[in-house]
Amino acid sequence: MRDKGLPFATALKDAQRRGYAEADPTFDIEGVDAAHKLTILAALAFGIPMQLDKAYTEGIAALTTQDLRYAEELGYRIKLLGITRRARKGIELRVHPTLVPARRLIANVEGVMNAVLVKGDAVGPTMYYGAGAGSQPTASAVVADLVDVTRLITADPEHRVPHLAFQPDRLSGEPILPIGEVETSYYLRMRVRDKPGVLADITRILADADISIDAMVQKEPGEGERRVDIVMLTHRALEKNVDAAMRRIESLSTVLGRVTRIRLEELL
Repeated sequence: MRDKGLPFATALKDAQRRGYAEADPTFDIEGVDAAHKLTILAALAFGIPMQLDKAYTEGIAALTTQDLRYAEELGYRIKLLGITRRARKGIELRVHPTLVPARRLIANVEGVMNAVLVKGDAVGPTMYYGAGAGSQPTASAVVADLVDVTRLITADPEHRVPHLAFQPDRLSGEPILPIGEVETSYYLRMRVRDKPGVLADITRILADADISIDAMVQKEPGEGERRVDIVMLTHRALEKNVDAAMRRIESLSTVLGRVTRIRLEELL
């Protein structure tokens, strides 16, 4: 979609033709496959039970070439990310399209390649990169799993590494944060009537919700157009505050349609 300007449906058909997306692509495009992997990684990283039902999952089907283009103009690329981290009140566990600065390595993972970015307390950020689709990479992963199972059968039961790398009595009870309690930055795009006072109304609503603006672009209207796109990048804010602000903005008579919201991660 980004490289060739293709609409989502066309790009998906091309991926299916090449064998990169399943005949039923639901798990691929709705983020379910990524959520499965993220749930396992979160269990390994934080010693929590696997809790797929608590993972927030949002896919890429609603992405438009317009938002991809605006993100590029602002210095970002949009990637489907699975994010888990320990926050002050619990564990974040979420999959969704995300704006990532174009200069980050993970923003340049293209095609069928996948990457896992791990930030350790002592080592800092490390990234693991490789093919994540296609018959040969998939077959390689399956064979590797079978080899691991065979090795485990012959291992001393008293000295086996637990499935989640933590003994059952050492698992943590830290809660999974609901998406409304997650704090991150946001890309907001709204189409509005080109008239005085619209921007003031929107910024007032954001301020009331404790949301500050990091950057803003107002696109020029086309020939004879009386409507324009406004794109905003926010500083970090609580998701529930952003939800409330979006509802108020959408209720304005000068705002046309829904507000497009994409989460943003600097990944420092």
